[in-house]
Amino acid sequence: MKSADPTPAGGSGKPSPAGARRTTLAAVAQLAGVSVATVSKVVNGRSDVAPETRSRVQELLHQHDYVAPVGRRAEAAAPATIEVQFAGDLKPYVAEVLEGVVDTATEFGVSVAVSQPDRGPHWARNLVATGRRALIAVTSVYTPAYVDALTQAGLPLVVVDPMHLPHTDVNSVGSTNFAGGFAATEHLLRLGHRRVAYLGGPAVAAVSQARVHGYRAAMEARKAPVPGAYVRPGEFTYQAGAHGAAALLDLAEPPTAVFAGNDEIALGVLETARTRGLRVPQDLSVVGFDDTLLAGMASPPLTTVRQPLREMGGVALRTALRLADGVKLESHHVELATELVVRASTAPV
Repeated sequence: MKSADPTPAGGSGKPSPAGARRTTLAAVAQLAGVSVATVSKVVNGRSDVAPETRSRVQELLHQHDYVAPVGRRAEAAAPATIEVQFAGDLKPYVAEVLEGVVDTATEFGVSVAVSQPDRGPHWARNLVATGRRALIAVTSVYTPAYVDALTQAGLPLVVVDPMHLPHTDVNSVGSTNFAGGFAATEHLLRLGHRRVAYLGGPAVAAVSQARVHGYRAAMEARKAPVPGAYVRPGEFTYQAGAHGAAALLDLAEPPTAVFAGNDEIALGVLETARTRGLRVPQDLSVVGFDDTLLAGMASPPLTTVRQPLREMGGVALRTALRLADGVKLESHHVELATELVVRASTAPV
């Protein structure tokens, strides 16, 4: 059986005269010792090829003057584009996730487009028509209709820190919210606090439920009482934190410490304490969640649970690329570890 010869007619490695046999992907793949699919990925600028393999294939393509068919040239000329959607204002939490997405996209040579959710009749198909290869939704509240539209359009979806438990066929990236809630509460209990309250986000949000369960587990382990008034769901906003803290401090037996469901809520607690003439942490200890830039700029700097937000964005981007390439994932949900960061807003009771 005669082996494939990738060299154009004449054997010089230079462009061949009209009518000469064109170098094929199969021939280059045989020389490189890889599959035709791998060579195709290199030609089309795909990201999931090892650097050494990519370099070897590119050198062979150059040596043998490979020219992609017209249909493939347009595909190779445009980098892959991943759509990122978030709802509402661009808050520090979302900004840090986006930084992780963009940094990783730069590493892989792909483009990122950012938008607000679109609920028009053909929004998912329009994304595909404009060259999007996958969609990353950051904390967006999505519905079965939202998922169905993407499925029908053939556009993979990755949800970052889902507000609600995702469907079994929805891929998501989050963090260890239960462990983070436990660590935050345990920190306050170790400081001697027993009257510890929790101010969280929406009661129906999966992340809120996980954090409050962590709080309750830590309190139960130390046999610390949890009055009903000490657990207040709300919104992940500064205003909710300020109003929630006011209600807690108005109790006949107010808490000596507050675990807030995110950094924005914690900042609202700090402001209410200030207006009441309370010193943080001497009179009231406060712990947040997320470790956004706000935590380090707070006065005093905020003890908080760090979510690896940039890393979560990076994992989401890599997951989206794998899904776009048809790779079957081993798990639909990935959780990254949280970490307690102790600053100046907590002290012994």
